[in-house]
Amino acid sequence: MRDLKLTLIQQELHWHDPAANRDMFARIIADHAAGSDLIALPETFTTGFTMQAEGNDEPVDGVTTAWLLETAATYDAAICGSLIIRENDRYFNRLVWAQPDGSVHTYDKRHLFHMGGEDKPFTRGQHRLIVNFRDWRICPLICYDLRFPGWSRGRNDYDLLLYVANWPATRKSAWETLLPARAVENLCYAAGVNRTGTDGTGKDYAGGSMIIDYLGSHLAVAGSANEVLRLTLSGAQLERYREKFPAWKDADDFHIDGTRR
Repeated sequence: MRDLKLTLIQQELHWHDPAANRDMFARIIADHAAGSDLIALPETFTTGFTMQAEGNDEPVDGVTTAWLLETAATYDAAICGSLIIRENDRYFNRLVWAQPDGSVHTYDKRHLFHMGGEDKPFTRGQHRLIVNFRDWRICPLICYDLRFPGWSRGRNDYDLLLYVANWPATRKSAWETLLPARAVENLCYAAGVNRTGTDGTGKDYAGGSMIIDYLGSHLAVAGSANEVLRLTLSGAQLERYREKFPAWKDADDFHIDGTRR
């Protein structure tokens, strides 16, 4: 299993301004992401975490997906982040994963943050995504999904658990606690990319993007300002640890019922 060069881009977002956000990330990627295998952008990176889905939406084959594909081809890297997608008159907080070969994978956020009203305009996802890319099996999830270990749980079917987020400063301690827990319990690397600054509703974000290994060790941690984290993940070290400590073999088997009671 080869190594994976991971880049997380933690930035303040322009509120409801996709063009400005694409231009901003394009400049940062040009300056900091050359040589990466995977580039991760925050949740709703084109608009900020807004409940005004109508008017801030795009089709899945729209301008931002085209930009992601162009970026992937230019830098020979996969790139992902979530945005507001409209499909069949429904809105989704959808992660779009673009690869340099021109392929696209998507994941719709499963756990919608009802305390913030996200469940009103958006439709929740039904299926988890695992992408096979350059010898790595990667499971990308979105923000609030982090609080639900059943949905995140690995069955020896991924190597990297990746969260894109707009995680507020008021709940920073939960972010700092849960991301290492997901890495340890799933015998994997875990990475989370958050945003910074203040959004259009006055909500503050404290950054804190991080990369954690299978032991819960903090390999890279961002502060509260705009920052780019770059790190090479060792595939060989992960394989050796899993061979030595295959705790996944003793895990309980269960099925997640997709209905809500």
